[in-house]
Amino acid sequence: MPRVKRGVAAHKKHKKLLQMAEGHRGTRKRLFRPAHESVMRSMAYMYRDRRTRKRDMRRLWITRINAAARMHGVSYSKLMHAIHTANIDVDRKILAEMAVKDEAAFGALVNAALETIK
Repeated sequence: MPRVKRGVAAHKKHKKLLQMAEGHRGTRKRLFRPAHESVMRSMAYMYRDRRTRKRDMRRLWITRINAAARMHGVSYSKLMHAIHTANIDVDRKILAEMAVKDEAAFGALVNAALETIK
């Protein structure tokens, strides 16, 4: 079996990884082994935080909806129950957007939802 020299492939692999470590400090961007550890850890954080961002956004929407709902004299849970009972098909993202940008439309939606419960 012929001998395989991996110098070019290894150099390419190291160069690619060091490029991914740009922005890191000290040896973490200059030397391969610390850079590799740093890049692997940063990729783990990226993967984890893409999921965490979704949770954080949902919490933010719920907080905004709750604040706007309480301005109309109803709690978040009662408002969401009324919306589901009234078969109003609006998700939390849109409700939060309405609560912040279009208070009149949000108020109309709250009133329409609460009328179905009474």
